[in-house]
This record gives sequence, C-alpha cells and structure tokens, in this order.
Amino acid sequence: MKDEKPRDLMDPGDRNGPGAPLLVGSLDGASDLHRLLAAVEFAAHKHRVQRRRDVEASPYINHPIQVAHVLTHVGGIDDVVTLMGGVLHDTIEDTETTPEELEERFGSIVRAVVEEVTDDKELPKDERKRLQVERAPVLSDRAKLIKLGDKICNVQDVTYRPPKKWDDDQRRSYIEWTRDVVAGCRGVNPALESFYDRVVEQGLRLLATRGDRDTE
Repeated sequence: MKDEKPRDLMDPGDRNGPGAPLLVGSLDGASDLHRLLAAVEFAAHKHRVQRRRDVEASPYINHPIQVAHVLTHVGGIDDVVTLMGGVLHDTIEDTETTPEELEERFGSIVRAVVEEVTDDKELPKDERKRLQVERAPVLSDRAKLIKLGDKICNVQDVTYRPPKKWDDDQRRSYIEWTRDVVAGCRGVNPALESFYDRVVEQGLRLLATRGDRDTE
C-alpha cells in the first residue's frame, strides 16, 4: 500500500496549493532558531511558484532570505521577530497569505511587523511608492530595519540583476526613490545605513559609467 503523509501534517485549506506542509508541532516555547526556520519554510512554500524579474528569473524566495542575511550579517540583528519579519515580509503583499494566517502560525507580533511593511496592491504603483516614503518615519524600529534590508537588497538587484525590461533611467529612478524611503528609517542601525549608502553609491556610479560609454 502506498505510504501517505499523515493528515495532521497537511494543510488542506492552504490557498497556495493543496497539501501544504504544516509545521510539526506548536511553536509555543520553541527556540528562536526553530521559529526562524519555520518562517523560512513557510515563506519558501508561499513563494514557491514565483520568480524575480531579472533575466535569470531567479526564485523569489532568494530575496526574503537575502534580506534576513543582510540584517544579521551587516546589521548584527539577532532579534528573531525582526528576522522572521524579514523572511515573511512579502507574504501578505505578494501571495495569498492573510494576516490572520500569519498570526495563527507565528503570533500577533510577527503579524504586526509584516503588516507594517506591506503595500496595498489595490492602490496605483505611484501611490504605493508615495505612501512608503510618507510612512517610513512612523514605522516601528523592527519595520524600519526590515525596510533597510529590503531596500539594500533591491538596490543591489537593480544594479546587478535588474528587471529585464528596465532601462537605465528606470534603474536610476528606483535607486533615487529608495533614498527617500530610507531617509525616514535612519537612526535605527548605523551599520545598515552606512552599507545602504555604499550600495547606492556603487549603483549610481555603475549606471553613470554605462551612460558615459553610451555617449562615446
């Protein structure tokens, strides 16, 4: 008889696909490492069919993992809620995940942090960008850290792995816009802020060099 996965390890109601693996056991009392790995597993499943817009169509999950890595490696962040928020930061915005689902799996604090950094996709793109700038100064420190990590990773991608249909003006405009967002997030982590400044400088310098070559 063919072995079947135990029914108590399956989630029949997951809107991102049938038979989604559930975390084994409750996270109540779990170690920080266990909780963080559970968030990575959850995000990997939710983003499993998504791709970034670069030429290689990189797996989307690379991005939230990179954000968490920057937070720890550059920013020295070891607060597990912030790291979980970094891993989960696009789940509500870009998948069928609901805030209630995040709270059920990871608690109300993680849910609140993710909601802080979630755009309303029903709004026009320009309005979403304006609101990011407007709201940045009033974000919690955890949300500001995630915004910094997110913008660092996005600027690096726009510099070295841009969306395949973007021209240099679009890339430059995006980088400049992130400066306005990050301006409202400063004061929470000097290491991340300094690294962001270097990443932006590199990106704009590379684009300027490309422009100089085009005019030769």
